Amino acid sequence: MQVAAPHGCEAEARRFFGELLGLAEVEKPQSLRARGGVWFQAGHQQLHVGVEESFSPAEKAHPALRVRPEALDECAARLKAAGVEVLWDDALDDIRRFYAEDPWGNRIEFLATR
Repeated sequence: MQVAAPHGCEAEARRFFGELLGLAEVEKPQSLRARGGVWFQAGHQQLHVGVEESFSPAEKAHPALRVRPEALDECAARLKAAGVEVLWDDALDDIRRFYAEDPWGNRIEFLATR
């Protein structure tokens, strides 16, 4: 999965996805490093923060990150403490979830089964 970001996004990406969300950074192949951006391991998948020349945040299309049920509230609290707005959504009976925005305004969904 990938989210787009503007040039110079690497430090903010490492803070948000690495420090706040606890995702481990994955080393990009040497041949792609000059393009910028950062890659992270997200469970069995990777999340790529890629630099987009004419960047505009994705407000509807978004990645969804599955969180262990016992860790969802802690994740929301960490984001709130860092000044990130957390919007809970109770539209699904068997799923607890919330939305937040990354540092560039991309929508990110966090979900856990009940």
